[in-house]
Amino acid sequence: MNLKFLETFIWVAKLHSFSLAADKLHSTQAAISSRISVLEQELGSKLFKRDPKGVTLTRAGERVLQHAEQVSRSMAELYASLQDENLAAGTIRIGAMDSAIHSWFVDFVAEATHHYPNLDIEVTSDTALNLNEQLRRGTLDLVIQTDMIRDETIRSVELLELPVSWIAAAGSNMQPMQADETMTAALRRLGAERLITYSRHSRPHQDLLRLMQSYGVAEARVSCVNSLAAMIQLTRTGFGVAALPPALVADLLEKGVLRRLDGLETPPPLPFVIAWRTGTNRAENLVDIAAQTVRKFAERVGEGAARLIV
Repeated sequence: MNLKFLETFIWVAKLHSFSLAADKLHSTQAAISSRISVLEQELGSKLFKRDPKGVTLTRAGERVLQHAEQVSRSMAELYASLQDENLAAGTIRIGAMDSAIHSWFVDFVAEATHHYPNLDIEVTSDTALNLNEQLRRGTLDLVIQTDMIRDETIRSVELLELPVSWIAAAGSNMQPMQADETMTAALRRLGAERLITYSRHSRPHQDLLRLMQSYGVAEARVSCVNSLAAMIQLTRTGFGVAALPPALVADLLEKGVLRRLDGLETPPPLPFVIAWRTGTNRAENLVDIAAQTVRKFAERVGEGAARLIV
């Protein structure tokens, strides 16, 4: 008996719909109907009754469902045990953007090595564009960056986003939004300063340009930097005003080394997306650990400084 057909049967029974089961299993309604038909022929019994509200189980279908769920649970346990064994050794290649490494990535690696102490983890730090290209080429197994990836061989999930603020040095002359000025005037005043953002053509860079252009600031002085540590250091020295998540510089804000320019409209939040090649079992198991890690990070930085997506 085909286990995939049993899984299809379980989802049709749960959702009371061939079309919803097709969506859930990323298949077509015709394929779902074909699998159920083959299963009914093998068992010699009709499993579903069709009515205007959808499909319901026959008495035979109800009995089959009990056994099918037991088989499904047993296979899931077997698969998990084999995956744990496979993950006990070997190498996985992970890429991460700077903002992940300076926030929750180290905790993620620590959790991964705690669960799988014999797993070797190779880490690459690079821009989102370069990480995605390496993932597509197969030189990385899993990456953490800013973009959802549309590719048949790759899955991606957004885990977290960090709200962005305008951050300046404590001694900067740049002022927050004034009570007597419009947002357009305030952002044009900001645009006269040097603005520090992430690497050229990155999502944060493009978001910043779109924001400024929407207020008529087409010639903003933008400095692109591909290192978060360098962005922070340049901001501290008064080189310019940075568009950064406060969660990444919380200690410097608390010490008064940096300050937020409140009231000004900001670029969209910085997203953290985890992407991995389909069929890479080691990577798929680590995605759950990454989700647990970002939840702990969000709790630590506090409400308003981070927003969970998973």
